[in-house]
Amino acid sequence: MLLLQIDWPFIIEKLILISVILGASLGIAMYATWGERKVAAIMQDRLGPNRAGFMGLLQPLADGVKLFFKEEIIPDQSTRVLFILGPCLAMLTALMTSAVIPWGPDVEIGDRIVSLQVADVNIGILFVFAVVSLGVYGVMLGGWASNNKFSLLSSIRAASQAISYELAMGLSLIALLMMTNSLSLRDIVAQQHGFWEGNYFTWNFFKQPLGFIIFLTCSFAELNRAPFDLPESESELNMGYHLEYSSMKLGFYLFAEYINLFVSSAILATLFFGGYNFPFMDEVAGAVPSVVFALICVLVLLTKIIAFILFFMFVRWTLPRFRYDQLMKLGWKSLIPLALINMIITAVVILYVFNR
Repeated sequence: MLLLQIDWPFIIEKLILISVILGASLGIAMYATWGERKVAAIMQDRLGPNRAGFMGLLQPLADGVKLFFKEEIIPDQSTRVLFILGPCLAMLTALMTSAVIPWGPDVEIGDRIVSLQVADVNIGILFVFAVVSLGVYGVMLGGWASNNKFSLLSSIRAASQAISYELAMGLSLIALLMMTNSLSLRDIVAQQHGFWEGNYFTWNFFKQPLGFIIFLTCSFAELNRAPFDLPESESELNMGYHLEYSSMKLGFYLFAEYINLFVSSAILATLFFGGYNFPFMDEVAGAVPSVVFALICVLVLLTKIIAFILFFMFVRWTLPRFRYDQLMKLGWKSLIPLALINMIITAVVILYVFNR
């Protein structure tokens, strides 16, 4: 009787959506490594990958096969269970964050309305912060369980860096939540419908430019990307927290970084650049079928995500690395006060507008 009450079409829809999102995340993360090397080559007047396939497009596959078949070494003095758990946790948390991102509008298929969001929870942003916070444990476990002083120092750096910049990131979002009055990512995207409405831009970037800059800066630190890549500063710590890792365990850590890059770009596009919204979308929606319109919206969001990924890459090969004291000083003495000031200004503006 219970089996008859289960909404099997709904479960099948969600399983298909999850499979597509996971496949897209892994595929984009895989080719982000190719993109990173191509961007580095352009910035340094080199060719980059150009041997495996046309323009080196098969290079990510070659790297994956190489990692898969390399000898796997677990140090004798390591804590074996935690050593294995570290990269698994990093990979799991990287993939979980994509569950609350609305990838497109609802699609009408026959008599069903299919949502292009795995879970529309009303605390979507809090879910993202919770999962991102758990991701630090993967780095900490890997560094501590390796029983290597360089790995441990790197993991401590990563944890303190994440804690410092999560504060500023959270404060920058409070101002955005005061304007949207919602923690749901679907509601936030819906309020940015189109591009222009009521004689002003609808995208939150134009309403919260300072909040966006703070959030973007903190994203660099959360992703451990240059110029905030202190946990992996090779000149000081050899390879950082994954120094003792090899084969696919190392691959999991490297892959998790690029999946986090993809998901962080998706969150930036969703919160501040309208998500899947684009100018004249109402006119387009009336001219094409529902499925085609949803596909256009998904492509628009992917375009914004790829633009952010390229921006992260260009910054990496443009700016020099901070010193660790400069990193902490920027987080505690600059970004947190700026986020508080932005929150106060937003509160004053909202009170002024509603009391007119």
